[in-house]
Amino acid sequence: MDLKLELIVLPVSDVDRAKAFYETAGFRLDLDKAVSEDWRAVHFTPPGSECSIIFGKGITSAAPGSVQGLYLIVSDIQEACAELVGRGIEVSGIFHDAGGLFYHGHDAGEITHQTGGQVRAAGPHPARADYGSYATFSDPDGNGWVLQEVKKRAPGR
Repeated sequence: MDLKLELIVLPVSDVDRAKAFYETAGFRLDLDKAVSEDWRAVHFTPPGSECSIIFGKGITSAAPGSVQGLYLIVSDIQEACAELVGRGIEVSGIFHDAGGLFYHGHDAGEITHQTGGQVRAAGPHPARADYGSYATFSDPDGNGWVLQEVKKRAPGR
């Protein structure tokens, strides 16, 4: 049985502000529909993705900005960061795992790598190993995204 992740619900405080952000980031607008003053759905798909996001009014009771660790896989981390920055999106510096386990901090959008006192290391992975280089950004509410560089997927993926 295939189970394909199709849609992720993002909690936002200002629908129009979030819509403008994701348009600026280059996501494709698939739907913006209001059924009433209390319900509106805005649906976007990241370029090249089969999974989409949805946010709006009356969509979720989750706290705005509470979704963290949304991964966007890119083939070139430096190029992806440059494109987002060129679009006006604030992106963290590129970093890599210095041998630790991935850890998601509790502060909105804060992603770190740690193990035994080690902290994420600045710059892309020294060997540019697949799954080894990261950068982060957040939407205006603090929903946190992670860019991860993968040129060749692991077998079976």
